Amino acid sequence: MPSQLSRRRLNRGITAVAAAATLATGLTACGGDSDAATTTDTAGTVTVGRVSNGAATQTELKVSEVKSISAELPASVRGSGTLKIVVGALPDGFPPLAYVGSDQKTLTGAEPDLARLVAAVLGLKAEVSKATWENMFVGIDSGRADIGFSNITDTEERKKKYDFASYRKDNLGFEVLKKSTWNFDGDYRNLAGKTVAVDNGTNQEKILLEWQAKLKQEGKQLTVKHYASKNATSLALTGGKIDAYFSANPGIAYHIRQTATSPNPTRSGGTFSGAGATLQGLIAATTKKDSGLARPVADAINHLIQKGQYAKWLAAYNLSNEAVTKAEVNPPGLPLDNS
Repeated sequence: MPSQLSRRRLNRGITAVAAAATLATGLTACGGDSDAATTTDTAGTVTVGRVSNGAATQTELKVSEVKSISAELPASVRGSGTLKIVVGALPDGFPPLAYVGSDQKTLTGAEPDLARLVAAVLGLKAEVSKATWENMFVGIDSGRADIGFSNITDTEERKKKYDFASYRKDNLGFEVLKKSTWNFDGDYRNLAGKTVAVDNGTNQEKILLEWQAKLKQEGKQLTVKHYASKNATSLALTGGKIDAYFSANPGIAYHIRQTATSPNPTRSGGTFSGAGATLQGLIAATTKKDSGLARPVADAINHLIQKGQYAKWLAAYNLSNEAVTKAEVNPPGLPLDNS
């Protein structure tokens, strides 16, 4: 998950993750130190947001195996009793999606928490390991991991090697001061006359500059600003130098929670699909192609949606604006010419 992004959609400026480790070090001992949160839950419960260090509201959810769904599992996975989950969170993590918790050992965040919820529905023990971004895919390819939960965008290019079970919208978002009355409302024309900050080299910068060009053709102005750090951007927002910050929606959701008790709290000013205006980008659990896992995982997610646990998981991490109404197997993804 590289920084400021060439591999679009996979980071969106949340944080940088290096990619040089070997598989042996990149995939840390499956079910080892990163699985601590799972072992502390009582039977039939999954605690969302445990040791989240304020990034989530800790929420205990009752989740039991659904036999009709677990029966869909490949025999090898069902027989093992374990779902081997890999998250591309090395070395630094990317809150609120995946990072080392306040106990300094547990891999926490929205992604591993959803993986644990899915495993519970499937009647499997969640064995969560962390890897670099590249080694996450090597782990799936080699069979060392069954599935990846790591803010992975559904793309047609990736479908050549992987199957997907979608579970969250892939959104960009606007952060504004809570006292601001401005909202994006899905229309770039609402940016006329505004000053918006964006990170260099990101997908959101590309989109924002396209809107700037459209507005210029219409005789209107959008001022785009770049700052050297997230902290500098935040200071510009609270100081009134910019009207909004356009970035990865999960990162914005995380910062909104951080500012909630500050003198200058912020809020979401709206979202926009990371795939652009013609396609809603989707984040998906990722399995080796034809492994037989995508369908039961999608069915498990749909069970969580129907029972309300999915909504509580998203709300715990302030990500309700990325909810999907249904998990799908291999839905339309980012096209080959834009993957």
